Amino acid sequence: MLEFDTNMDQLATIKVIGVGGGGNNAVNRMIDHGVEGVEFIAVNTDAQALNLSKAEIKLQIGDKLTRGLGAGANPEIGKKAAEESREQIEEVLQGADMVFVTAGKGGGTGTGAAPVIAQIAKDLGALTVGVVTRPFSFEGIRRRKQANTGIESLKNSVDTLIVIPNDRLLEIVDKNTPMLEAFREADNVLRQGVQGISDLIAKPGLINVDFADVKTIMFDKGSALMGIGVATGENRAVEAAKKAISSPLLETSIDGAQGILMNISGGPSLSLFEVQEAADLVTYAADEEVNVIFGNVINENLKEEVVVTVIATGFDESKLEPKQGGQRQVPQQKQPAQPTQEMEKQQRPQEKQVEDSFQHDEDTLDIPTFLRNRNKR
Repeated sequence: MLEFDTNMDQLATIKVIGVGGGGNNAVNRMIDHGVEGVEFIAVNTDAQALNLSKAEIKLQIGDKLTRGLGAGANPEIGKKAAEESREQIEEVLQGADMVFVTAGKGGGTGTGAAPVIAQIAKDLGALTVGVVTRPFSFEGIRRRKQANTGIESLKNSVDTLIVIPNDRLLEIVDKNTPMLEAFREADNVLRQGVQGISDLIAKPGLINVDFADVKTIMFDKGSALMGIGVATGENRAVEAAKKAISSPLLETSIDGAQGILMNISGGPSLSLFEVQEAADLVTYAADEEVNVIFGNVINENLKEEVVVTVIATGFDESKLEPKQGGQRQVPQQKQPAQPTQEMEKQQRPQEKQVEDSFQHDEDTLDIPTFLRNRNKR
């Protein structure tokens, strides 16, 4: 009889390292939310800001260079600070199988130090994932240019990179939403993604995967997309999957992804049929020959809630175009190999209707009807 070792937390060590003010804030909010199964590290040039960190490991970098006063919004200072403290960084990252490097781009430490830290993690053999934010447009051209340069530099130092444009926050929050609450929305992409991967490799579920599967999808894959969807009620799994692949906080659409890591978490009432529906919807949205790594976790704390986490990689960089603000791209259906005449009759008017609706309303949030109902045959 085959036996499977589901105690993956002994085999895969995940570390989340927040770099600079934005990265430190993201780590603090993850800790406040009770993210489990990972080790948190805060890195900063600013000693005063670092004292506010809730991470178990705090590392002040570039002490000789900055004397604990920060990088002054100069990425070059941030880079040199990380290089000065290379040995200490190596020490805190030692033993990690997977490292998430998170930072706000555009300033000094997060922009300049993050690529150095990511490269150190990668050189140590860790699967390295960058999760960063682009600054708001109102923060000015200089900061935006610094962010773009920093993101390009980081892309060369990580296996996969997920970018969250802060401007997208303006599309999903109310005018009266407090700033802290708005920033939590961006943090949720990182927090739920990290927790989703942690659950995927550490917790036994209906369908188990291991860290090698995660590495297959995310190793040396360039740009990546991370989406999270939460839903309750009728069609909850499909609705959660819909939200995950059409998140307004993502810079690119899922269309054309060649690798997908997908985790579905739900309470004891989550059925296999619901899981199958959600998985079908996501895989239909990607490349025809997509490699899917799938996990399912039963979490009694979720009760009637279903959470779908999707990480997509393997995009053709030459064809990868950022989504325009305010437009959530919804994947086109890939036709079954041999559809019946009856199905064709049902789909054609719906396809025409969807086509028309997209021409009149590019802001539509709906997944096409034929995609939503494809399993109700």
